[in-house]
Amino acid sequence: MPKTKTGRKYKRPFKRLPRGENGGVQLLLIHNVEHLGKQGDIVEVKSGFALNYLLPQGLATMATDHHKRMVDKHREKLRAIELEKLKSYRDTADELGKQSITIEANANDEGHLYGSVGAHEIVDALKGAGFTLAQDQIRLEGPLKELGLYTVKIHLHSEVDASLKVWVVPTVTADENSPTAG
Repeated sequence: MPKTKTGRKYKRPFKRLPRGENGGVQLLLIHNVEHLGKQGDIVEVKSGFALNYLLPQGLATMATDHHKRMVDKHREKLRAIELEKLKSYRDTADELGKQSITIEANANDEGHLYGSVGAHEIVDALKGAGFTLAQDQIRLEGPLKELGLYTVKIHLHSEVDASLKVWVVPTVTADENSPTAG
């Protein structure tokens, strides 16, 4: 057992993480991690990614034989749950495809916006329509800077994307609506 400078013995505070073929850390994914793998996959990552993100967030665990057997045992249940989630995402994508939202923005006479419409405004408009999404799920090629109709991609799942129609219209001012406006 290793000794400190004073000669006292100490125990290591943790077990060493299992190493893979390429020198990385082997982990078993508890949840799906985008761009890495699906639940139940054994992946090899760098130790910093494992220790600073995957393990503290509860997204992965050490790839021991016991954990592998547990995942194999529950793989059918996991597949059924994943298929149910996927069906739910596809239903949401179909609903979003039928939706059309309108966002008012200040614009000049040529149709150029004074500001821009971004993911934040789209998420707020979708909340009004009964959909709860995160801003990072809205995939814009750039901010919307002109009046008109746009088709916006919405990323719901690694296998499911939806399209949403977004109308950017000029803000109606109070004097345009008054009966004395000519």
